[in-house]
Amino acid sequence: MSATISRRHALQAAGWAATALFTTTAAAQQQRRITVEDIMGPYYPIQRPLDEDADLTRVDGQPGVAQGTRIDLRGRVVDTLGQPVAGAWIEMWQANTHGRYAHATDANEAAPLDPAFQGFGRQETDAEGRFRFLTIVPGAYPIGTGPDQFRTRHIHFDIRGQHDRLVTQIYFSGEPLNDSDLLYQALSAEDRETVTLLPRSVGEDKPLEAEWTVVLATG
Repeated sequence: MSATISRRHALQAAGWAATALFTTTAAAQQQRRITVEDIMGPYYPIQRPLDEDADLTRVDGQPGVAQGTRIDLRGRVVDTLGQPVAGAWIEMWQANTHGRYAHATDANEAAPLDPAFQGFGRQETDAEGRFRFLTIVPGAYPIGTGPDQFRTRHIHFDIRGQHDRLVTQIYFSGEPLNDSDLLYQALSAEDRETVTLLPRSVGEDKPLEAEWTVVLATG
C-alpha cells in the first residue's frame, strides 16, 4: 500500500512540476514586449522602384554596388507568445550612406544620390516568420528644426502581419546622435530595446550582421 501511495505522490509531484514549468514558460512567452510603433516619415517611396528585392546593395540593370558599409539584417516576426507569423509582408526604406533618400522631397541636396543603392526592399516572411535583407548602414542627415539637429542612423519598416500592421524604425546601438535624436529620445527605455540593434563584425570584407525580432500584438 505504501509503495502505491508513494508512486501516486511521485506522479502527482511530477505532474505539478510539469504544470509549473508550463506555466512559467507560458508566462515568460507572454512577457514578450510588443515592438514599438514609430512614424512613417516623409520619405516613403511615392513611386516604387522596379527593383524591390531583399538585396538593396545592387540595382538591376545598374553597374556597381552601393557605397557604404554593408549590413546583413536577419530577423523574425512573431506574436507575443513567440509563435512565428508566416506570410507577413515587410517593406523597408532608408537613406543611403550619405544620408540622402531617393525621394523628390528630400531637401538634403548637399548629400549625393547613389544610383547603385536600391533604397527600398520588400519581402514575405517564410513559414518560421523569418526575413533577411542585405543593405548598407544609412547615414545621418540634418533636419529643419535647428542648425545642429540631425536624425541619427535609422531604417524605416512597414510590417503587415496576418492581423496587425506595424510601422516603425530600427536604430543602432552606440550611435552618438541617438542621444539627441528627437524620435529616439521620445521612446521609453523599454521601447528602445525593441528597435535598437547591435551590429557585429564577422570578418574582413564581410557585411556586418544584425538580428531583430519583431513582436506583433496578435500576429
